[in-house]
Amino acid sequence: MTDLHNIVAELFHQPDLKQLEAGSAYHHAPRILLLYGSLRERSFSRLLAEEAERVLKAMGCETKFFNPSGLPQVDEVPDTHPKVAELRALVAWSEGMVWSSPERHGAMSGLLKTQIDWIPLSIGAVRPSQGKTLALMQVCGGSQSFNALNQMRILGRWMRMITIPNQSSVPKAFLEFDDNNRMKPSANYDRVVDVMEELVKFTLLTRPISGYLTNRYSERKESAEELSKRVNQAAS
Repeated sequence: MTDLHNIVAELFHQPDLKQLEAGSAYHHAPRILLLYGSLRERSFSRLLAEEAERVLKAMGCETKFFNPSGLPQVDEVPDTHPKVAELRALVAWSEGMVWSSPERHGAMSGLLKTQIDWIPLSIGAVRPSQGKTLALMQVCGGSQSFNALNQMRILGRWMRMITIPNQSSVPKAFLEFDDNNRMKPSANYDRVVDVMEELVKFTLLTRPISGYLTNRYSERKESAEELSKRVNQAAS
């Protein structure tokens, strides 16, 4: 520590392998929230998310969907609006998420972005999305693209989520689903299974130690400084 003059020694922690190997204290199924980005009656982003949900349930997860119909634009209403409160409650319940968006004009849909924009980085001392796992999927009307995925990956990082490496992009989505709205057998379907399998593994691996993984020096320092101010104010 002699060369780290800017470090507060008592707040500097070496990573502890034992903390990373902590046994799971969770006995419930992994809780996964699925968000999709289109309100069309036959929304392929929703159908893809529904197919992913079937895989997640088969892997032992508990799943919930948020229906974005009726969700107002950000700042249009107070955050006490019922749809906003519903979304935030589902985010708090979840341990991992799946975001499924159509690609529109080379970008993720505004509807999915609105849902993410309503999720705050912090509510008081609670960070609703921090440390939770995230899987990304997109559907394309034409040839395969990754624009929406790339945007969502940036957002996942910004929301301090553990965004898994694997992802799914489904080209010509209108050809991938049958008349019963089920995804046809294909390499694209197999990729969805791969992504959900990876999501479940990452969720099981990280949820018991999420608090430790997201415990940061700068935030410990900020908390210590705030505590010091309160103590000094009380003593004066």
